[in-house]
Amino acid sequence: MRLIAGLLGLIFVILAVVYFIEPAGSLPSFLPGFEAGSSHIHTTHGIGSLVIGVVLFVVAWFMGRSDEA
Repeated sequence: MRLIAGLLGLIFVILAVVYFIEPAGSLPSFLPGFEAGSSHIHTTHGIGSLVIGVVLFVVAWFMGRSDEA
């Protein structure tokens, strides 16, 4: 579970970076917020993805600490 939480955290952090640097028209069409031809940056999607990624990293860290005891 620790590995899965860590990998999902990494995926969400990478997704946050994509949301911060790519305009909505350049996002892959399977991502929420894709709008063909739009130059809008989805900052709220990026913040949400970043928060989820950090929470998953914290969960992975706490799971690892419980194994050491």
